[in-house]
Amino acid sequence: MAEKKSKLAVIKTKPTTASVEEFINAVSNEQKRKDSFVLLDMMKKASGEEPVLWSNSIIGFGIKRYKSPSTGREVDWLRIGFCPRKANLTLYIGVGSKEHAAALKKLGKHKTAGGCLYINKLEDIDLKVFKGIIVTSLKQK
Repeated sequence: MAEKKSKLAVIKTKPTTASVEEFINAVSNEQKRKDSFVLLDMMKKASGEEPVLWSNSIIGFGIKRYKSPSTGREVDWLRIGFCPRKANLTLYIGVGSKEHAAALKKLGKHKTAGGCLYINKLEDIDLKVFKGIIVTSLKQK
């Protein structure tokens, strides 16, 4: 079978120059705001990257080009990141991979879907296990 030709897709979610700290300080839920600053510190230390606000709500660290094996479509996206949404904290760390299976069993209360990890608050999970998930995610190509 012939290899699919690569094509870079233009997506609406893009890096901005907006202040990450101002965005987090504007989060109305105090617990999510506190948890966001903890996540900010953890992900910054693990990635060695400065945080960037993507569109108006996602805090990302680093940029990676992802390629769909089925369509050949490519998209530039954050390596890791999070978003303090009203319902939960959405963590963008590629949780769909097999590499995270054992860690997710030990993590604590969470949900997963489409490469995202959803938690209500950091006290619901084991932060040491979560740090391991972040490191594993950053090692993935």
